[in-house]
Amino acid sequence: MTERILAEHTDGLAVITVDAPDTRNALTLDLSRELVKAVSAAERDENVHAVIVTGTPPAFCAGADLSALGEAAEDGLREIYAGFLAVARCALPTIAAVGGAAVGAGLNLALAADLRLAGPRARFDARFLQLGLHPGGGMTWMAQRAVGTQQATAMTLFGEVLDAEAATRAGLVLRTVEGGHEQLLDAASALARPAVEAPRELLVTAKRTMRHTRDLDDHAAAVEAELSPQVTSLESPEFAARLEALRSRIAGR
Repeated sequence: MTERILAEHTDGLAVITVDAPDTRNALTLDLSRELVKAVSAAERDENVHAVIVTGTPPAFCAGADLSALGEAAEDGLREIYAGFLAVARCALPTIAAVGGAAVGAGLNLALAADLRLAGPRARFDARFLQLGLHPGGGMTWMAQRAVGTQQATAMTLFGEVLDAEAATRAGLVLRTVEGGHEQLLDAASALARPAVEAPRELLVTAKRTMRHTRDLDDHAAAVEAELSPQVTSLESPEFAARLEALRSRIAGR
């Protein structure tokens, strides 16, 4: 039985795959540790500008391995959390390509990404209470921020499961991609392409700023938060080169 994290760095993207199809990609302690390493490696690779997280079909991630959970005390739970929290804390832009069921900790893994694309067979299922478990890993916080309190309550307390269409309507998913897993990854790669073409440090800074400004209530505070990094970008060689290229294209028309 194969249980591993696959990581491929090509064309400016890191595609990280939870590859444990016999267990529907359920997260074990070992897989969570490997996921942390894969995210860290993507951040260290200066050629990588964005990260796509997915699971080997047919599932995205069926949650945490229940035998591991049954034996886990607080330290064990934190090790399980570490995998999807590495995605949540990633300095680079992240996309979850969800082609099948995202259940429990698998829902957390999907929520941890900056945005989600769904295949037609995607399913988003909290399921913690149905298993007699309290939600963990920040699921209640992530879900409420992603879909609002009412929809998060329906999923968490009332066990509502969202298919791809419902998840898109709820704002949990950016869009649904028709076709199979290959088409889903192609769509995620196409979505990431502008990030790949942007200056890497600018991406990191802009993502950091977005994390900061989403917690602000005042427009003026957001203007101030953006001012210093924008001035820095104006002074960068990347901006000068791109501005000159734009001027050349305009002059050539």
